Amino acid sequence: MPPKGHNGGVTMPESQPQEAPLDHRWLAEMIEHALTEDLGGNPGRDVTTQATIAADAVVTGELVAREAGILAGVDVLDEILRQVALRWGLQVPKVKVHCADGDSVRPGDVIAEVAGPGHVILTAERTLLNFMSHASGIATHTRLWADALAGTEARVLDTRKTTPMLRELEKYAVRCGGGVNKRRGLYDVALIKDNHVVAAGGVAEAIVAVKTRFPDVGVQVEVERLAQAHEAIDAGARFLMLDNMSESAMIEVVREVRAREGEVGKVELEATGGLTLDRASAVAATGVDYLSVGALTHSSPALDLALDLH
Repeated sequence: MPPKGHNGGVTMPESQPQEAPLDHRWLAEMIEHALTEDLGGNPGRDVTTQATIAADAVVTGELVAREAGILAGVDVLDEILRQVALRWGLQVPKVKVHCADGDSVRPGDVIAEVAGPGHVILTAERTLLNFMSHASGIATHTRLWADALAGTEARVLDTRKTTPMLRELEKYAVRCGGGVNKRRGLYDVALIKDNHVVAAGGVAEAIVAVKTRFPDVGVQVEVERLAQAHEAIDAGARFLMLDNMSESAMIEVVREVRAREGEVGKVELEATGGLTLDRASAVAATGVDYLSVGALTHSSPALDLALDLH
């Protein structure tokens, strides 16, 4: 049976679980690995905290924003504190959360209050900030693109240019920022790029090869010129990525492709390669459906968050 979102060879990015929460099973596993890395084993040790603070010391503090941005990964806080408390055999700190994923924050805003064993809170501090600052940075960057495309029909997409083992968090952060997840990986959608075309002997040959071997998946094809777009449509592709094209070239391709939709049905068009925020509205104005931006996940600066004890 074809996967959800597969219709006539097209797998729409919106068919991905855009409203899905962060996968807690994945989160728990990643936090366990991160803590083991930081503590040198399981349970490991925090030599500074355990030497300078009494095991029964109780502290209070606030997780605060030091710069404006969009939050993502708030659930990390509870899970990290829970796991550290379990390692040390101490009580899980109490947490009062004031902000949710997707919320805008300003410098000084209190995201959450924490109270509990100092050993737990200080040991957890850097790991929770690493996860949350990274995710919130991606959400913040994504929101800039979503805002730049506001009022147009185009949406911003992420890519597979993610940090190994952190794709779940990074794609979730894109959703928090108002972006759209594309495919999850190499397994769910066929994405034919230039190297596949070379290896297969042509655009049409590559499409036929995928449809023959994996008839249950949608096919997306990267094209660099108008002739390739027509060739891909003739071979059955209904999702084209317009790679590194100028706005004028995209306008021509969009016009030609839309003129064929009465005959072949809807063709999804994605601008990809070399896109920048200052070009976003101009690219959207060409009539494409999507802009894909690898920088959302591979180049977003972390949002400055801090855990301040009272």
